[in-house]
Amino acid sequence: MHSKKRSILKKKRIIIPLIILLLLIGARLYLPIWAKGYINKVLADIPGYYGQVDDIDISLYRGAYTINGMYLNKVDAETQIPFLNFPETDISVEWNALFNGAIVAEITMNSPEVIYVLEDQKTTSNEEAASVDDWTNALKDIVPLEINHFEVYNGKIALVGLMAEPNIDLQINELNLSAKNLRNVIERQRVLPSPINATGVSFGGGNVKLDGNMNLFQEIPDMDISLSLEKSEAKALNDLTSYYAGLDFESGTFELFSEIAIADGYLKGYLKPMLTNTTMIGKEDGFLETLWEGFTSFFKFILKNKGTDTIATEVPIEGDLNNPQAGVWPTIGGIFKNGWFKAFKGETDESIEYKDAFQDAKESRKGLTKEQKENLSSEEKKRLRKELREERKKDTTDGFFKRLFGGDDDTK
Repeated sequence: MHSKKRSILKKKRIIIPLIILLLLIGARLYLPIWAKGYINKVLADIPGYYGQVDDIDISLYRGAYTINGMYLNKVDAETQIPFLNFPETDISVEWNALFNGAIVAEITMNSPEVIYVLEDQKTTSNEEAASVDDWTNALKDIVPLEINHFEVYNGKIALVGLMAEPNIDLQINELNLSAKNLRNVIERQRVLPSPINATGVSFGGGNVKLDGNMNLFQEIPDMDISLSLEKSEAKALNDLTSYYAGLDFESGTFELFSEIAIADGYLKGYLKPMLTNTTMIGKEDGFLETLWEGFTSFFKFILKNKGTDTIATEVPIEGDLNNPQAGVWPTIGGIFKNGWFKAFKGETDESIEYKDAFQDAKESRKGLTKEQKENLSSEEKKRLRKELREERKKDTTDGFFKRLFGGDDDTK
């Protein structure tokens, strides 16, 4: 009798652990399938967007899983180019943070792509449903823990416009980014405790660098960011500047410097584009193209620093991001869009006009300084204006264009 009981107990000691082991193996085998189904459901539930993942790999000993082949695009997109394309995303517990009493996640993305196609992102009938907040919140739901450390290797960001001919295609490749202490695990007394750094290669072979600090605990994150783009070929901008501003570059270097600060939802900063040793060309040899080329070249001569052959302008960027109806991301996008195209299209032409340069040149020939002009009597000013009008009449059209395009003045 006792021997029979011992035999049963012995069998239980073997069978129960074996059952537990089989259950664990089954759970381990089923876990990637369940995770894939869950993530695909999260992506499918994003209003106005569709997306999926190809595969999930689980690594229990690291406390990690890897999402392979994830993409996301708008439902009513005109193209089949994915808005987000993440070939490999590794999500794991950040073990170093455990020593500071925090259970948080770290994410490493390999070769991610964010491609913003203007036609796909424009306002449509589903625009109210397709919100940036929806897909960003959905991506957070994929990660069970709060993200404290974020790394990107060999990423790509692109702005594409198919409405232009040739198409607008501005890219930043080889993007490497690191953002640390996003959940304020350490250095909790700092106002901006989360450092962020990034480098990349821009359109035209330029070098991109971003450095700064953030505080993501605010609803609208506080930050202090500096950005530079150096030694990019100016002609790489032609697709953009030709479409929006009618400018083409044959040679030269384009650089961009910017500083942005956000505090309590208020954004302030500047954009400083610079062109060095640039030569402009027209798309056609027609009269209007040649005329426009002459005017832009003339303004360039007036505005550039002759010692360095550099054209530069600084455009202030400022705005309140606290408007709940407009939304944070659309507001930021509008502020930067207005500042960017103002730098190329509006500010220079508003501050300096040809007639101002023409009048200053005539006055300098008269030997009058600005102070001397202000001290003239009304009769003397009237007489001076009359003389200037008479001189303009004497100036022939051929003489004007020859001087404007670098030829000799035929009136001499």
